[in-house]
Amino acid sequence: MRNDQLSAQSMDFAVSIIDLVKELKSKHETIISNQIGRSGTSIGANIREAQYAHGKPDFISKLQIALKEANETGYWLELLHNTDYIDDNSYKALETACTSIRVMLISSINTAKE
Repeated sequence: MRNDQLSAQSMDFAVSIIDLVKELKSKHETIISNQIGRSGTSIGANIREAQYAHGKPDFISKLQIALKEANETGYWLELLHNTDYIDDNSYKALETACTSIRVMLISSINTAKE
């Protein structure tokens, strides 16, 4: 089921983001690490909230918030890469995972709107 896959991927992604935040904080980077920590873990939290939404509009709203958070997280990943806080391999892996979640969210939102 797509929703279970989305939940699982967003949880795995959140764990990766937390690991990244730990690494960034060990390098004494706090500004971006705090931002990406919030947005990267918020994706899964909003997906989880959508599972118990009060009707279709609330469900769609929660998924749209998750999509916005995923988009923001992509921005922070790009900024971390451009400032050499994360290497090419780490960036590509995290960005690929984030993009995959965004694609699933868009698909889920579009299906829910039909």
